[in-house]
Amino acid sequence: LSLYSSPARETKYVENPQTQLEEGVSRLRHVMEPYTAWCQQMLRLTFEARASLSSALCFDLFSEGCEFLQNPPAGFYPRLGVIGFAGIVGLFLARGSKIKKLVYPAGLMGIGASMYYPQQAVAIAKVAGTQLYDWSLQGYIAVESLWKDN
Repeated sequence: LSLYSSPARETKYVENPQTQLEEGVSRLRHVMEPYTAWCQQMLRLTFEARASLSSALCFDLFSEGCEFLQNPPAGFYPRLGVIGFAGIVGLFLARGSKIKKLVYPAGLMGIGASMYYPQQAVAIAKVAGTQLYDWSLQGYIAVESLWKDN
């Protein structure tokens, strides 16, 4: 038995109003929900495909990639961060045109990667240069043949 009488409980749950930040995060989560669901589905399909692969070559490549990411060379992640940040800066600079959205991030990421990996950049530039020369020569021949026909 209690010596004191307890007051009647008339409590009501009152929800605090959402702040602008909470509302913005909520809207962002609702907008991004289809994309995150798609990514989760792609990850699920990727893991199912990886489990069903019987090719030793694919498994070896995947395991080598995982091993590389678990034991990266010194300075790999900071370099990767700088290159990724260059791509994000390219997205911000490429407002407007769809072509800019393709060229700016890829170009800035290429410049960032070439700063850290100059030998590979030179090799890629040589191959790209020869292919660009071949394509331009083929285009020149095609235009020349059209000009002569007319």
